[in-house]
Amino acid sequence: MATDTKEIKAIARYIRMSPFKVRRVLDQIRGRSYREALIVLEFMPYRACEPILTVLRSAVANAEHNAGKDPAKLIISQAYADGGPSLKRFRPRAQGRAYQIRKPTCHITIAVAEAEE
Repeated sequence: MATDTKEIKAIARYIRMSPFKVRRVLDQIRGRSYREALIVLEFMPYRACEPILTVLRSAVANAEHNAGKDPAKLIISQAYADGGPSLKRFRPRAQGRAYQIRKPTCHITIAVAEAEE
């Protein structure tokens, strides 16, 4: 069976974005090849594409320089977004009250592996 199924990953922490919005984009690129994922991210209209693109390029650079893998043969084996700590802010409301506003953050993790042939 396959002997070298090592995954190389990259993580971006404390991204000021909701993990729900990031997961919507990650679901589209999971399992695709690196080149395919670049094209998909380039033309998606979401703001989450920018930090995901950065993490994807970082993961592929890690695979290329640290493990000697060919970027053309890499696929996205894992892609997920975990919730980070929420920034808590207050908004003034009527009659002297204050409502709490939570500004969510997330941690984006992308792992790449060589495609099985």
